[in-house]
Parts: sequence; C-alpha cells; structure tokens
Amino acid sequence: MRRSVPVAAVAAITSAGLLLAGCSGGKGSSEGSGEANAATKGVVNASDAKGGTLTYAISDAPESFDPGNTYYAFIYNFSRLYARPLTTFKPGPGAKGNELTPDLAESMGKPSDGGKTWTYKIRKGVKYDDGSTVTSQDVKYAVERSNFARDTLSLGPNYFQQFLKDNDGGYKGPYKDKSKAGLKSIETPDDQTIVFHLKKPFAEFDYLVSAPQTAPVPQAKDKGADYTKSVLSTGSYKFESYQEGKKLTLVRNPQWSAKTDPLRKQLPEKIVLNLKVAQSTIDKDLQSGNTLVDLAGRGVDGQTQAQLLTDPKEKGNTDNTLGQRLVYTAINTKVKPFDNIECRKAVEYAIDKKAVQTSLGGPIRGELASTVLPTDIDGYQKYDLYPQKYAGDKLDLTEAKKHWDKCGAGKTTTTILARNDRQDEVDAATSVIDSLKKIGVNAKIQSYPTSKYFSDYAGVPKFNKKNNVGLIMMQWGSDFPTGYGYLQQILNGKAISQSGNTNLSELDDPEINKLLDTAIANTDKAAREKAYAEIDKKTMEQAALVPLTYFKVLMYRSPKATNLVSTSAFSGQYDYLNIGVKK
Repeated sequence: MRRSVPVAAVAAITSAGLLLAGCSGGKGSSEGSGEANAATKGVVNASDAKGGTLTYAISDAPESFDPGNTYYAFIYNFSRLYARPLTTFKPGPGAKGNELTPDLAESMGKPSDGGKTWTYKIRKGVKYDDGSTVTSQDVKYAVERSNFARDTLSLGPNYFQQFLKDNDGGYKGPYKDKSKAGLKSIETPDDQTIVFHLKKPFAEFDYLVSAPQTAPVPQAKDKGADYTKSVLSTGSYKFESYQEGKKLTLVRNPQWSAKTDPLRKQLPEKIVLNLKVAQSTIDKDLQSGNTLVDLAGRGVDGQTQAQLLTDPKEKGNTDNTLGQRLVYTAINTKVKPFDNIECRKAVEYAIDKKAVQTSLGGPIRGELASTVLPTDIDGYQKYDLYPQKYAGDKLDLTEAKKHWDKCGAGKTTTTILARNDRQDEVDAATSVIDSLKKIGVNAKIQSYPTSKYFSDYAGVPKFNKKNNVGLIMMQWGSDFPTGYGYLQQILNGKAISQSGNTNLSELDDPEINKLLDTAIANTDKAAREKAYAEIDKKTMEQAALVPLTYFKVLMYRSPKATNLVSTSAFSGQYDYLNIGVKK
C-alpha cells in the first residue's frame, strides 16, 4: 500500500515479549524517549499500564475506514484496532516487524495442490462488538465485497480478483449476485474453515491475507460505501462515534477477549482521531503532548524538521528510518507525448533529482534513487540506467535534450498531479516542473486531497486522458515486504482499474506481466528475488517512472506515549496495535 504505506525479516518480538521486556527493563526495551532512533531498535516506554485517552491526528481524512475499501498503510495499521485480518505482522522494531503471525486465523495457511489451494481455520470464540460470532462465511463475504464490487468499493487492491480460480469476469460482486451463492473458488465447509482456490500457485499467500480485506464482514450488517461510518468490530476497540471529516472515536470493545487474541492489549480507555488538522499544528501538539501519534506516519513538516535537528534534546525524540518506500514521478505511458519512449527517457534524464531531494527536506528524508525497488526490499539490485551528471550544482542536460529531440515533441504542455495536503509532494512537483522547462516541457500542477487522490483523480485513467495528465507524483510502499508485494500493483497491467488505480503509468507490458505471474508461483525464494530484480530493470528500460528518492521518514516520538516501535511492515510508522498513554 501501501501508499505510505511503503526489508528482510529477522527474529521477531511478540507483543507479550515486548511488554515483559518493558516490565523487567530487559533486552529490547528503551525506558524514556531521549535517544534518537530508539524506536527503530526497540520499544520505547514499554508498558502494560491501562487507561487514558490516546489521541491521533491527520492532516486530511482517510479515504475510508472500511478495512475492505482502503489502500493507505496508516489505515492498514490503524484498522487492526477494530478489524482482524487472517494474518498480520508482529509488533517489532525495523525489519523485526516484518514477521507474519496468525491473527484471526489459528495458524498460517495450509497450502495444497502445489500452492494453488490455501486453507485457514478461524479462531474459535471470536465475536463482533454486537456479540454475534465471527464465521468463515463472513471472511468469504469480506473478500467478495472488497475485490468484486469495484463500482462501490474501488479503493483497495484487487489481488483476489486477479488470482481466484473462478473469476472470468462473470461474478460482479455480492451486491449484484442474485443467486447469493458467491464465489465458487472460496469454500466454507464449516463455520471455522475457509479454503481459497487459485488459478496458479501463489507462494506468498500468507502475506496476501494480511490485508484488511480479509477482516470479516457479516453480510447482514454491510452498508456498502456507508459501512465506513460504523464498521462492526472484531478487534480490541469499536466505533463509538464518527463525525465525517472531523473526528473518529473508538472505545474498548467489550466482546474482545485476550483468550482469542494474543497480539492486542486493549490499553487506552478511548482512542480519538482528529481529522484535517494542519501538519504544523500536529507537530506542535506532538511536542506538547496534546496529540500522541501522527496517524499518517509521514513525518514532521520542513519547519519542524529544522527545529528538531538543531535542538539536541528534541532530536533525541525523533526516529528516522527507511520504510520500504519510493518517491517517484509516474510517467503516463498512454498520454501524448509520453506514449513515445524517447520522450519518457528524456524526462528520466531531465528531472534534477538533487533539487527534488532538497525540496523534500534533504538526505534525512531520502537518498537519491535509481531503481523501482527500494533498498530495503529483498530483490533490490543497485544500478542506474539514466545516470545524472552535474557541473557543480547544475545538472547536465545533454542526454535529456538528445532524447527529447528524438522524441520530436518540441515544446509541449502537460499536467502534473500532486496531493495538496502534502506540502512536500507539492514542493517536489514544483521542482519537477522547473526541471522540465529546460527541455521544453511546460507542466502545470493540479493538486487534490489525499482522500480523493486515487478514487477521483490520479487513479482514474479517464480523468488523466481528459485532463492531459502526463505526470503524477507518487509515493509507494510495499503491500507486504517482498518484491511481489511491492511491484505487482504498480506495474502489472492486470492491476489497472478505472478508479482507485495505482498503476499510474498505465504500464501493460506482456513480458513484465508474465515475469510477475511466474515469479509468485515459484516456491524458491532466491529465484523469486532474482525475478523481481529483472522486473525492476525492465520497468526502467520502459522509462515508466522516475525514481526520485528512497523515502525516509522523520517522526517525532511523543514522550507521553508508551510502546512506541517503528516498524518496516507499515512503512516505518509506529505499530498502532498496543500504543498506550504514559501515566
């Protein structure tokens, strides 16, 4: 996802282990929060203290709180408080947070038929907040509504739609299924068992079902697009109230039981999320303790960054980490003149990456990039097909102009999109515009809110064609920490959809599509990683996107929060499962 959302797995720390370490002052815990990057190495202020109100804030509003209709890493992370997917990630610092663990399921999936069939058992005794019992049929329905009712719920990934065995375009989702039989490729032989039948082997399926799209939804309680306003909870917290565009309040779920959930601790009395708060205000509130977590996890703004880094005491309350993410400019391969590969290659050489890096906040916010895969994803290989040369601070445009001449577009105009509630992204787009002017491309910026960026604008091919959108600012993080989890939804032609699309380049290359399909079917991890590196290079040969920086986040760690741990699994954000309020 992860669009923020954006690392090799090593030994993991369990939730219980974290709390025990905190109580004993043992290994892996960090008492206090005065050490820079403490949450990337251990758990800061580890505690099992209960009570208090945990306050989050975000500069816009999420696209949806519906676990089946979202694609931002911070909602994948946050939604686990009220929605339990089949598997999830153990809370742990850095790469330790990449270890999968069963959540709603009793155990990891049982593959059969060469990896084309996966079977899971739902934990017994899990209840919704209304007291009704969770069943395997509810998980099946959740997958059907999130992947097949794309005209109603278009914002999440469509992996299941692509890979389930009986999807040949006939099934239109539960809202249009008059037979009410649902998909034949998902079987529920009893209330506890769910079986997925795939077209081809999928070696990383346990990662796929960690998406909140597998969090159960009872069909009788589904309200379609309005389900986001009152999601039925299976987690440790439930919805108390939701004021759209203003505030979401969660309270303890009385039906939640630690006996059926080894991961969650249900520490705060209440969780409040304030929406559409200016980033500068969030930064100040984090420092004062009025807000304990910035939900988006994108880091502080430029002014706050400068202040924190020049104050040794405040710098000690920051975490600066990679998050399996890339900042890039997608080049729309279907919009003129960028349907011409020579035009795209000219853009690769012309965008001054050092200037973009500066606009984003400098090296502390990301190193210069030349590949699609970030450096912290298995399969990454260092190379640069479009090396940039500088004379002092001035970029040499010889190669850019050579390819632009071959392209033959002359002076041209285009539109570049960015999110208007992300000032760093607007600044980066402005830097791109300045670069392209030097080769004769006049790009005009159109900016839109995060909450509508993919549903109404950047992710809508018809909008892009109508509005001459040739360039789109993007930040992408892995759906799950493998090359496939990173590459599939931004490169595979089958992932292109008419709304909520994340293949913003609209790249549909048969060779890349085939490589992705064959790689995921291979049970040999090393062979998969080799294929992911090959896909990376072929994408750059197509000049479908311009890698700008391997994103790093600078987050302010509130001294009033407990159990803060920065995890790679959720793009370097803090793991939201068990954050508490310091007494």
